[in-house]
Amino acid sequence: MTPPPPRTVILSPHFDDAVLSLAGLIPRLPAPVTVVTVFGGAPAGHHAVSWWDSTCGFSTAAEAHRARLTEDARATALLGVDRTVLSHPDGPYDEGDELTDIDAYLRALPTPLPLVLLPIGTNQADHRRVRDRALHVLDELGAPLPLLYADLPYTGHLPEWGTPDTDRALGDDQTFGLSYQDLASRYRMDLAHDLVLSDEEWARKREAVHCYSSQLAPLAADHGRLLARSGPLRAERVWSPVRRPQPAGADA
Repeated sequence: MTPPPPRTVILSPHFDDAVLSLAGLIPRLPAPVTVVTVFGGAPAGHHAVSWWDSTCGFSTAAEAHRARLTEDARATALLGVDRTVLSHPDGPYDEGDELTDIDAYLRALPTPLPLVLLPIGTNQADHRRVRDRALHVLDELGAPLPLLYADLPYTGHLPEWGTPDTDRALGDDQTFGLSYQDLASRYRMDLAHDLVLSDEEWARKREAVHCYSSQLAPLAADHGRLLARSGPLRAERVWSPVRRPQPAGADA
């Protein structure tokens, strides 16, 4: 039996990004939900293990990739969502290819297109590549603008995170706000979802994040109180961008 097409598609640059950023919100999104991991491909055999994968405890790039696939399967099953893994290798194993799998995936979706969520790209060049490629393809398809979600844990380090001052702070911050400011220069960033997780939602999210166990130690080294109840994962934020009118005389 052919499964129903997704009503929501979340583009996750890496295996853990959708869960870190949206695990609390996912049950509220139109189902079925599919998480699409862009940098999910197997590394070519000539690559030595990356610094990050070595820090996670792996001896080879292939071992790390196999483990990440297994971790992701557990997390998505726990959240009750489908998953699709594209063939682009992760950044350290990048072969310099364009992200054409995004084009093929989005173009193959049935019409009307499902709701699409993209990362805003905070502090991560890989995330911005995914965002910009998908925005370009969706524009070519004449599709509605997607929703844009705050990348966690990066955006969650703002002192104002999870408060009514979050957007103002992102508009001023020169460490975690640059991607938001870039988007806000082109779009009006209307708030679509502002979720401060309840204890029940937090427990569910924490369990899903624990599925990515190989990465938790180095993530905690970089992000401190990653899994604290009051830490950077405690709130989730999604915007609905609206195109700003072009100045008179500007090229279309």
